[in-house]
Formats: sequence, C-alpha cells, structure tokens
Amino acid sequence: MMTGSIACYKACSIASSLQQKGYQVKTVLSPSSLEFIGAATLEGLTGEPPITNMYQSGSVMDHIHLARWADLIIVAPATANYINKIAHGIGDDLLTTLFLAHDFKKPFLISPAMNTMMYLHPTTQESMQKLRSFGVKILETESGVLACGEVGFGRLLDPDLIVQTIQQQLQISHEPPMAQATQPLKSLKVLITGGGTSEPIDDVRVITNSSTGKTAAYLANQLLESGIDVHFLHSKNSALPQISCPRTSFYSFTDLQSQLQHLLPAEKFDTVIHLAAVSDYSVIKEIGKISSTADELSLKLKKNKKLINEIKTLSPQSKLIGFKLTSQASTESITEKVTALFQDAHCDFVIHNDWADVQNQNHRFTVFDSKMQTLKLENKSELSFKIFQILAGDL
Repeated sequence: MMTGSIACYKACSIASSLQQKGYQVKTVLSPSSLEFIGAATLEGLTGEPPITNMYQSGSVMDHIHLARWADLIIVAPATANYINKIAHGIGDDLLTTLFLAHDFKKPFLISPAMNTMMYLHPTTQESMQKLRSFGVKILETESGVLACGEVGFGRLLDPDLIVQTIQQQLQISHEPPMAQATQPLKSLKVLITGGGTSEPIDDVRVITNSSTGKTAAYLANQLLESGIDVHFLHSKNSALPQISCPRTSFYSFTDLQSQLQHLLPAEKFDTVIHLAAVSDYSVIKEIGKISSTADELSLKLKKNKKLINEIKTLSPQSKLIGFKLTSQASTESITEKVTALFQDAHCDFVIHNDWADVQNQNHRFTVFDSKMQTLKLENKSELSFKIFQILAGDL
C-alpha cells in the first residue's frame, strides 16, 4: 500500500522486485499517492490493476477481502498522516479501513517516509509506539538528504532492504519453531555494545577508531521492534537506535570497563551482543595541551585488557555473541582470531566481518559457532534474522 509521498517512485521497485521473485502482488493506492505515481505504472509492474477507491462498484468489501487474502501487508511509503490516523483508530479510506480489518495473525509492516521533524514529532513517535504494541513492525528510516533539502532521518529504507525484510517476515510467519522457543523472546534482556572508544592524548586530543555504531544500532532497532528488552551501551558519538530504550554512554576504554563492571552483575542480561570497537592500547596522557610546534611527536602507549574476556566472569549466565573485525586477513588468520575468542572469552557465537566489506557498505558477515561451523550472511538484514534464531535457541 502506498500513501502520498515523493518516495512512491522508490516503492514501485519494491512491487516489481517481489513480482519478479514469484510473489503475487496487489497494490492499494491512496488518492494522494496518485499525485506522485500513475496507476498504470503499478499495473504494468505487477500485472494487477491497483485498487484506488473502496466506493467504486465491486470494491466495497475490498478492505475485508484484501486483509484476509494477503500473507503480508506493507505500507511503503507511509506518511505521518497515515501513521497517526491508524494509531488512533481512524478508518476513512481504503488504506485505513484495511488496517482496522487486519487481525495481526499475519505480518503488517510500515515503512515511514517523511521530514525529520515530522518523524521525531512526539505525536508521530507516540503513534509508532502504539502501533508496535498492536503487533505492527515499523521499519527504520535512512538518514541523508531529504526531498525538502534538509538532512536527517526520514528517508524511505532502501527498497532492496525492504524486500529482504518482507521475505524474512514471510519466512518467520511460516516457521513455528521461532514462536515455540522455550523462552519467549519478549521476556529476554539483551545488552548491545556499539561504537568505538576514544583514548585521550592530552586534554583536547584523542586516538580513536572508525566505528560508527550503525550495525549495533540497527540490531537494537530490530530487537526492540520485537518487544525484546534492550539496553544500548554506546560511545558518545555512536549511531543510536531510533526506538527508545535504556541507554548508557562511554568514552574511553576505562569508562567502558567501568560501565560493564556495573551493568553486567546488576542487570542479569540473558544475552550480551558485543560490537563495541575497543582500543587495544591507551595513551599515557600528557597534562594540559601538547604543543603543536614540534615537527615530530612520540606517544607512549600501554596495552589494554580484552574487555570481552571479562564479560562471562561478570555475567556467567549470559549468552555471549562476540564480533571480530579483520582487514584483508587470510583464512588461517581469521580462524586463529575467532578460535581465540571462543577459548579466552568463552563466546557462544562469534561473528566475523572484514574491513573491506564495511568500506564498500556490503556488510557481509560469517557466523561461527563453538564447533567452528560457519554460516555466510550477505547483509545486516540477514544478520538480524540469525540473531533472532540465536536468541530463540534455534541456531
């Protein structure tokens, strides 16, 4: 289903891709969406004429029939107007009445697209939270230049990622083992660490790394969408989940170590997902500000402990998922580093990725279990699905 947004042109590729993958796709267009995209375009892409008016002859019961027929419903793009209307039970057109006719036995997805301030407005945030409580899955938005020229959250999620999410949701809805996990996922408490530490050189300068925390924030969003209790432990400059959750920030290695020593024994997390990029060395800090007149500068570094090795000691009951980043490493080197995490940190799973993939935005991952069996993943969407399986005890 499409509502009135400039992002409608992107949504056409979603319909086309699903049709090419063998799905039967029906489209429902709001009157305002027809200002951005023609009905003939959607009919040509899907082979099905779009449904645009619930009051035309033969369409009066479409909101009932479509809700029962579809294995999955997605609204992309979804405007602030649509989100706020359905959250408050308003059913004044085909798209809103179709939502009210949905029984939530099958997935209902919403992919927002709007200006940043409209997205962050308390009314919109409250409406999205209410919809999540109903069982709606709200996809994250992307950050970048918006149609209005401003920069920020609110861009429609990449169509390829939306298609992947649809396929995964269809798979989940047809896999009873996920729902029959011995411990309901919604009862789980998960700690996710993300972002990179910064080690002070003097009062104003630091050594840090290139970690953005985006993967950690993405995983946090996915778990929060499913009702899992997530605590997000992040660097001060890290990307943050778009869904509200308990958060604690850290700055340096010492700061992160202190936060872990406090949180892990106190909170009794079921799972710790450790993505934070922790400095291997700290600088023996100079007092004040180092002069910039010298042609060369020597710094004295001291080795830091491996914080991941302390997690199981602080929280023995927690399942531990560690991440290992390498750069152009050989297969033998990767195996050696992953094995060390199992032996020294007692990880339950280790997820490896390479710096080249991070730079190219491919975000390919390899999941290792304790028997060194591997599973290749092509993107963050596949990663989140496997994390769900790990949490459910199915992997």
